[in-house]
Amino acid sequence: MKDRKYFLDYYRMTGKPYKPGLESFLQKCLFHNLQFVFWYRKYQEHPSLFARAMLYRISRKYGLEISLNAQIGQGLYLGHPYNITVGEGVVLGNNVNLHKGCTIGRTNRGNSGSPCIGNNVFIGINATVVGNICIGNDVLIAPNSYVNVDVPDHSVVIGNPAVIHPRENATENYVAFIV
Repeated sequence: MKDRKYFLDYYRMTGKPYKPGLESFLQKCLFHNLQFVFWYRKYQEHPSLFARAMLYRISRKYGLEISLNAQIGQGLYLGHPYNITVGEGVVLGNNVNLHKGCTIGRTNRGNSGSPCIGNNVFIGINATVVGNICIGNDVLIAPNSYVNVDVPDHSVVIGNPAVIHPRENATENYVAFIV
């Protein structure tokens, strides 16, 4: 399937399977979270000057700084997509939720490098994830948390400095429409 990743992103954000038609076209044109993901996937699939210009326009308008050199899995969900930063070299797994003001990137001090984030991860409002760390699968990072340490699977991370609480089904009711 040609645009498979975008179709799965669309499903994660709307809860409906992508069907070519007027409804999906209007949603893609009117909702900026869908616009950004559509052009991001389009540019990765077939780099073109037009796709790059659309990405630039949407990025500047909403403060989205998502590197084209980040590896992003299928089922990306941008909730209230304003001022989200994903740096170069970051690896995001499948079914990752990014919310307003979150920052994911590298650091040049101490634990230098970029994070690797697993599947089914919820990153809350204004959360920061930095350094050469691994975030496991089924992890919920609470709003306003600062994470610069490895986080095991099935955990909830709260606060600054990060406090890790093991919890089965940590993202239940937070990560929906899993693909």
